[in-house]
Amino acid sequence: MELIKNENLADLYSFYGQLLTKGQQAYFEDYYYDDLSLGEIADNHGVSRQAVYDNLRRSSKSLENYEKKLHLKSDYVKMENLASKALKELNSNPEACHDNLTKLIKLIRGE
Repeated sequence: MELIKNENLADLYSFYGQLLTKGQQAYFEDYYYDDLSLGEIADNHGVSRQAVYDNLRRSSKSLENYEKKLHLKSDYVKMENLASKALKELNSNPEACHDNLTKLIKLIRGE
């Protein structure tokens, strides 16, 4: 469960990381990408472990709030699924899928 949560946060960071402060970005990357402990991050930045924990918690909440408002990740996943479905349809029966592909392309475009 924790792994899924961490993967989700990493995905959200790829979409919204630039909206965090430089300090939040540094702590987030140290913890989630460089696999440093709270203590190691605290030592590197000259702050307490509690400060690092609080910063990471606020950063995670910010990323989740950005997704709730902007939907970039969920829209991306939806587009990927539609594109995969279109490719599968095209590969399975190219001659018979024109109408279905047209519908999928319109969905992708938001029409």
